[in-house]
Amino acid sequence: MKRPSFVKPPVVIAEIGGNHKGDFEIAKQMIFMAKTFCAADVVKFQKRANRELLTPEEYDAPHPNPANSYGDTYGKHREFLEFSAKQHAKLKKYCESLGVEYSTSVWDLTSAKEIAALKPKMIKIPSACNVRFDMLEYLYEHFKGEIHISLGMTTRAEEKKIIACMLKHKRAKDTVLYACTSGYPVDFDDVCLMEIERLKLAYGNKVRAIGFSGHHNGIAIDMAAYVLGAEYIERHFTLDRTWKGTDHAASLEPDGMRRLVRDLNATAKAFRHKSKEILDVEEVQRQKLKRL
Repeated sequence: MKRPSFVKPPVVIAEIGGNHKGDFEIAKQMIFMAKTFCAADVVKFQKRANRELLTPEEYDAPHPNPANSYGDTYGKHREFLEFSAKQHAKLKKYCESLGVEYSTSVWDLTSAKEIAALKPKMIKIPSACNVRFDMLEYLYEHFKGEIHISLGMTTRAEEKKIIACMLKHKRAKDTVLYACTSGYPVDFDDVCLMEIERLKLAYGNKVRAIGFSGHHNGIAIDMAAYVLGAEYIERHFTLDRTWKGTDHAASLEPDGMRRLVRDLNATAKAFRHKSKEILDVEEVQRQKLKRL
């Protein structure tokens, strides 16, 4: 298959999520580092209305890993890490001042409404909530930007319902689907990169793009994801993998994110056919080394 002479590098999303430890100033530091040092294209947070999202039993239960908890119960832990809609508006404005895209994953209808009101370019639906059709329906009807949906821990039957919702609202060209394995971190043999190819074959001509959301260690896997056709690469981002919290172990520190962006850009430059039989760079070596 002939490819174009120039292939765009993927959009790199640095997912901050709750790795800011509930500290607004740390969140701003992470945005600054993601843009100025790592050259990420997008930074992404999370928004939850925890009383809506969690049952009373879940809210009042202890955190399953107390060493990573920021509260006496799981609900209080989640509340500690939560930013208000006004704070998200400030984060979006700060992103705009630096020239990096702001986005957020929304976990419930209230959060979807709050973030949609900020009019970001894109909103993410995490794997855990991709069959919350009240939320999907609202966004497809009221949000005019891109809707990005992860398909981790999702059955094929659920996937078909998600696609049907998208098509019903005629929003396919605003939708990005992500191949994803939900785990923190994920072993290499569970990454399942060929899901990218499956999604491209099934939906590539319908949706805006296919992406890859990785929770593995290192950055080699992401190069392969790009070559397989992922146009968006999303990785969790932290300033320190030893910080308290469950996502840090599956996150890239600043130098890792910087290398990820660098290597994806290099791969994009290399992703082409030879423009002629003997390239200019080869001519000198041909004259010196070629045996005819």
